[in-house]
Amino acid sequence: MTKIPLIISTDPGIDDIAAMTISLFAKELDVKMIVPTWGNVTLAYTLQNTLDLEQFLHTEVPVVKGANQPLVRPAISAAEVHGKTGIAGYKFAKADQSLLENGLAATKMYETIMASSEKVTLLGIGPLTDFALLFKQYPDVVTNIEQVVIMGANIGRGNHSPFAEYNIAGDPEAAQIVIHSGLPVKVAPLEIGNKAHLTEDQMARIKACGAVGEMLYAMFANIHETDGSNQIKIYDPTAVGILLHPEFFTLKPAQVEIELAGRVTYGASAIDFNGENKNAEVAVDVDTVKFADWMVESIKLADQGRK
Repeated sequence: MTKIPLIISTDPGIDDIAAMTISLFAKELDVKMIVPTWGNVTLAYTLQNTLDLEQFLHTEVPVVKGANQPLVRPAISAAEVHGKTGIAGYKFAKADQSLLENGLAATKMYETIMASSEKVTLLGIGPLTDFALLFKQYPDVVTNIEQVVIMGANIGRGNHSPFAEYNIAGDPEAAQIVIHSGLPVKVAPLEIGNKAHLTEDQMARIKACGAVGEMLYAMFANIHETDGSNQIKIYDPTAVGILLHPEFFTLKPAQVEIELAGRVTYGASAIDFNGENKNAEVAVDVDTVKFADWMVESIKLADQGRK
């Protein structure tokens, strides 16, 4: 089986940890590089969290330091949801920086993408700053990219502001650049993560998946949603699900635009399923049973693979 070459841009973050863990052990994927960026918490934490996770999982995928702030506006934070370090509920042993490669993320991604014999897929599960810099600095890179899959945007109300989802609100200008890259873009919006929340039974099944399951359970149990919900909402793994199992989802073509000028709507996603210039496929539904079963089995596979 030919594996899908993948580059992950991430801001771990609890659900990012889950998405990376699944991706690193998915038999269908060949993760070429992980690019931690600022996002849920500052770059210092997201970078260390990435290195710590790889040490815990016994993986050796190169890590390249990403952006430490958005393209235009000041950075925001989700530390109230994920904890000060981004991974409340679990403390990894601190890793060294042996997996960290020197160089600018955009340049390192470009070199890796253009050297690949197969077109590379980009997975964006945080603010899209580094992918936007890649496209702006190296516009010819699109010739060797298969698609971009992102967790972000919202069809209805937001979770950062009344109209904006967090990952897009973090860097709206970057999101607009990525969505208008001309590449196939698949979007796992806020609503899909809300629907794919974990039940108590599913949490128990995850906890039973060895050391990896216990690690993820400890983090999931410490998510504190700003809306006061006690549901364990799983956002970023839905993007991995769309990449590997699109049959679990209902995807609809849409014209997606990001609001960049509004006073109270800055960062809002305008998703028009009737728009004339469709530039993305947006997930509007998910089979929650199939998704949860796949997620549990993926965590089992990761636990088996790290030993």
